[in-house]
Amino acid sequence: MYFNCPGQGWTSAWVTYPSFQGKVDGRMAYPACPKGYKAAYAMLIAGPDYPSITGMITFADTPAGTMVCADVRGLPEYRPAEDGKSPVGPFGFHIHEGGHCDIGDPEKPFESCGGHWNPTNQPHGNHAGDFPVLVASNGRAWMCFMTDRFTVDEITGRSVIIHENPDDYRTQPSGDSGRRIACGSIRLMDLRRDPNSAC
Repeated sequence: MYFNCPGQGWTSAWVTYPSFQGKVDGRMAYPACPKGYKAAYAMLIAGPDYPSITGMITFADTPAGTMVCADVRGLPEYRPAEDGKSPVGPFGFHIHEGGHCDIGDPEKPFESCGGHWNPTNQPHGNHAGDFPVLVASNGRAWMCFMTDRFTVDEITGRSVIIHENPDDYRTQPSGDSGRRIACGSIRLMDLRRDPNSAC
């Protein structure tokens, strides 16, 4: 699979990670970037509520901003709100301050990642790490978007969290998006093994 980056003619290609075999087909799009630009990835760890979740999030610096791509499988089916309970899905999706995806207390998984990453002290809905919700079809969510809110260097060492409930982008401090159901530590991607990359 290949796709172009806005206005630059950049592409992303499939790469196979040995530790990712059998999960999301062992493949994930990575950004092929020119010299001087960086890329990062976060491989998801499922929490105890939905242990079948797998996937990877990638980040790439581009002249137009940072390209974020998510490919997630094993998400639960949508359940509408009823009996005073919040809906399950679409799924809140954010960068969090800490970078260690330890499940810890199964009643409050991934609490070690702290709150939303918010370097400019904005109200929720305008955090640098506030992302669009993930919408799943048959358990799979795939999307890419551009942001000018951060660079790869600024988020490396932090984490991405997927939440059980949709983000309302209003409730402070975290959008009332519910339990943390998957987590991935953001790490720099080493593309030097790829002869087609100048990274």
